[in-house]
Amino acid sequence: MTTTDTPPQTRTLEVPGAVLTYDVRPGPAGAGVLFLIASPMGAAGFGSLAGHFADRTVVTYDPRGSERSRRTDGAAASTPEEHADDLSRLIAEVDAGPVDVFASSGGAVNALVLITRHPEQVRTLVAHEPPAAALLPDREEALAASRHVHETYQRSGFGAGMAEFIRVISHRGPVPADFADHPADPAAFGLPTEDDGSRDDVMLGQNIVSCTHHEHDVAAVRAASTRVVVAVGAESAGQLARRGGEAVAAALGVEPVEFPGDHGGFLGGEYGQTGDPEAFAATLRRVLDAG
Repeated sequence: MTTTDTPPQTRTLEVPGAVLTYDVRPGPAGAGVLFLIASPMGAAGFGSLAGHFADRTVVTYDPRGSERSRRTDGAAASTPEEHADDLSRLIAEVDAGPVDVFASSGGAVNALVLITRHPEQVRTLVAHEPPAAALLPDREEALAASRHVHETYQRSGFGAGMAEFIRVISHRGPVPADFADHPADPAAFGLPTEDDGSRDDVMLGQNIVSCTHHEHDVAAVRAASTRVVVAVGAESAGQLARRGGEAVAAALGVEPVEFPGDHGGFLGGEYGQTGDPEAFAATLRRVLDAG
């Protein structure tokens, strides 16, 4: 089921330390509410996926510091706890009772924190490939690699930092202890080799360490009234984000559900990446309806 061409309603919400921008695509009267979230990716990444849920009211947003949502506190880093509080306030602002949430990547980390604090706000959480490095068997190596990405960015700028990020997320299997000893050439990825001096990239500067290093309260997630479904990409085998999802599922004692594509399987050309949003949406609908 796809939407009409009705544009989303764009709104803002002031929260401690930030002004959040979010979009609402109203569904039919009485329709359930579905939040589609990620981090640091914003609302723009969910245009294709949202189009397959015309029977629901769909809410997307830009996390603090990303795209249209600006920070007002001048902080250099964002934490999953801050993002979870932002989400709680957004859900309360929409005022629709318990909602369903599809959360991908860092958004899944943030949503897992949300349900430990406000489980009454979320009926079903589909947590798609949370990069839960702290739960991996090779925890210390994975965490060190994440810090290496951040430190490379702070030292050498965007091109160098993004090259290391790509290397981390595309690596398959346990992270080797000497990962930082073999830096990538940014030019090999079509990235700039010169440092322009800026250090305002939200992912490399503000989120990557706090997200991957988050210590998940597994007991609180298991105790939450929220139904939690862990999703992994069919084409992500061995990659850190899928391994993180598998680790969360194992800790919760559930089997992960395989979704089409890789980490960006829901994308339909957004950010220059194309997955299979139609098949992805069909799987998401089945998972949500099963609840």
